[in-house]
Amino acid sequence: MENQEQKENYQQKIQDQLDEWRADIDRLRERAKSATAETKLKYQENIDRLELKMEEGKSKLKELKESGSEAWDAVKDGADSIWDTMKATFAEVKEKLKEK
Repeated sequence: MENQEQKENYQQKIQDQLDEWRADIDRLRERAKSATAETKLKYQENIDRLELKMEEGKSKLKELKESGSEAWDAVKDGADSIWDTMKATFAEVKEKLKEK
């Protein structure tokens, strides 16, 4: 039962982070609307990159939800790796666009 609770807590943590990143992407879209054409293109390239990472995250979350509570540790390890990459990508893009 403890494993199930850990799994649910982990899933909620991932969902919360995805929601936060969705809000970040939405804010970037708003900022892009008032940007110059060249800057808009840079925003869009980065937003597209973030959207791809969001899809990876959603896919991994779905995989976690569908995994049995016994097998979720193995799935979690893969999710942790993807999560680290997503965090780095989001931080990099936010930093890059902050100066715009």
